[in-house]
Amino acid sequence: MKNIAWIGTGHMGLPMARNLLKAGYSLHVYNRTAEKAEPLRGEGAVISGTAAEAAAEADLIFLMLTKGETVHEVLSGAEGVFARIRPGAIVVNMSTIGPEEAKELARITGEAGGIYVDAPVSGSVGPAQQAQLVILAGGDSEAVEACRPYFDKLGKATIHFGDVGAGSSAKLAINLLLGVVAQGVGEALLFAEASGLDRELVLRMISESAVSTKLFEGKKEMYVKGEYPSAFMISLVAKDLGLVADEARRAGVRLPLAEAAGETYAAADRSGKGALDMAAVWLQLKEQEGGN
Repeated sequence: MKNIAWIGTGHMGLPMARNLLKAGYSLHVYNRTAEKAEPLRGEGAVISGTAAEAAAEADLIFLMLTKGETVHEVLSGAEGVFARIRPGAIVVNMSTIGPEEAKELARITGEAGGIYVDAPVSGSVGPAQQAQLVILAGGDSEAVEACRPYFDKLGKATIHFGDVGAGSSAKLAINLLLGVVAQGVGEALLFAEASGLDRELVLRMISESAVSTKLFEGKKEMYVKGEYPSAFMISLVAKDLGLVADEARRAGVRLPLAEAAGETYAAADRSGKGALDMAAVWLQLKEQEGGN
């Protein structure tokens, strides 16, 4: 059994690490805000004081962090993973970053003696808790296969898209679709209410229609209750759609729906809704039209 380091115990990282512990794996865990890792101590994890300490004996080093700059810091900082990485250790970055950034991280990981796999996930907190994520992998086939037994404890499927960066591109593609679909629901509700329709009846109509989705069904009660506890925060959608815009410019591709959604989520984040679930983007649409 390989030695595992897990770095990042936020909304997603905590249940994911917990699933590996439940599967019988031993984990050395590090989180920059130490108290967020503490719940895992009583479940058998060893809590480390630095990323370097967590990685010192690890064959596999999992990262689940919110931003690319945080990933760089955790890997390359004075007490980062690279300070004590073992030769041949696999760094599995499950964070959402841009594909070019993933390629750069692969380069510096190789220089440090490790092997880099990008493996962001499709799915939010509920699927993370239930080990029903979809792992979107990019990297050397042998390295990805070495990770597969662990991916199988975290998700329901692993899709290997190709070389490093491909997994990150896939993640941006699926999050583009998520952002556009949620904005579409918000606009449909805005139009329906402006037309005098009852919101709950409109929600029932969507559920019964050909355009109902797992995403919509998972968010429907939020629209009914007007409460938006975070499964996928608006601030993170705004960040990801910003990455999509960067990659689209790089590729010379115009994405009108992604551009419009990106503007709405960014405005929602700026207006103080960043910690709410992405379903709350419809509140931003209402405000922009002067609604209540």
